Amino acid sequence: MPVSNGSIRSVREQIADQLRNEVLADQLPAQQPLREVELAERFGVSRGPIRDALLQLTQEGALVYAPNRGVRVGTPASNEIRDLLVVLRRQIETSAIEQIFDRLTDDDDDQWREILDHLQLACEKENMSSIVEHDIAFHRSIVRRTGSPDLEAIWLPIIVRMRLKYSRHKNLIEVSNEHARIVDHIIRRNLKSAVKLLGKHIV
Repeated sequence: MPVSNGSIRSVREQIADQLRNEVLADQLPAQQPLREVELAERFGVSRGPIRDALLQLTQEGALVYAPNRGVRVGTPASNEIRDLLVVLRRQIETSAIEQIFDRLTDDDDDQWREILDHLQLACEKENMSSIVEHDIAFHRSIVRRTGSPDLEAIWLPIIVRMRLKYSRHKNLIEVSNEHARIVDHIIRRNLKSAVKLLGKHIV
């Protein structure tokens, strides 16, 4: 899966995003080793961007490094830690939507509609990596809209360590539908309902 050198995102970011998606989609199981040479061949790049991407994901908590064992996929957080992370994530995202609500524009609405279109297609195809990609893109767009890199930097390791509970849905289309309801209330500029649905969604 070669990455594009012409993308606005750096090669490191593209690789990190893809590997993160695969970890969160359980396509890379816990404790699986990740080797620079194999990944460089897979992505069609030198080992430098691979090393940088692995370091970033280790800092986020998606991967772990152990001396003499190298880099491996991290183990999901315990139930106790995950419960705490859910509370923190809810606080960050609901606070973010409250901060940005009065300055939302049609461009924001169009961005969320586009993300939803991609998410729905991914759900219909049952493409887990793509579902994770667009799920994260939606929530990240809310946090990023605040204009605070610090808030985004705090938020990302939380969602990575939480993992994403798609097993609670009867089918993957429900994932898309749940996001669609949140977006619908945001576009209607119904702050109270949007915050309530967003908080309920984060479990």
